[in-house]
Amino acid sequence: MGKKVLSVDDSSTMRQIIKSCLEKEGYTVTEAADGLDGLEKVKTEEAYDLFLVDVNMPNMDGISFVKEIRKDNRFSSTPILMLTTESLSEKKTEGAAAGATGWIVKPFNPDDFVKTINRVTA
Repeated sequence: MGKKVLSVDDSSTMRQIIKSCLEKEGYTVTEAADGLDGLEKVKTEEAYDLFLVDVNMPNMDGISFVKEIRKDNRFSSTPILMLTTESLSEKKTEGAAAGATGWIVKPFNPDDFVKTINRVTA
């Protein structure tokens, strides 16, 4: 069975792009519209192999989501990539302090994106 990814982004278009890129590679992608929705999805799933999280979202932003996920022992070492238009070093530092593994700036090249995901989930 393919690896499981939770895509947390308030843009349905971005979630569809992510899903399209990764399902071609055999990943199973679950979508969440914001951090709160993502936490609900986590409650019903035993494990994820990767979280892809936008920074700026309504209801619960990505940094807050990362902090909450890192409190859950099941996901204490699961890779979390921030996928965002934010490229400021302060935001990256804040993301890393919260427990994010890495940072991908939108828009991204689909081939490079998939290579990154394959590397992080290997």
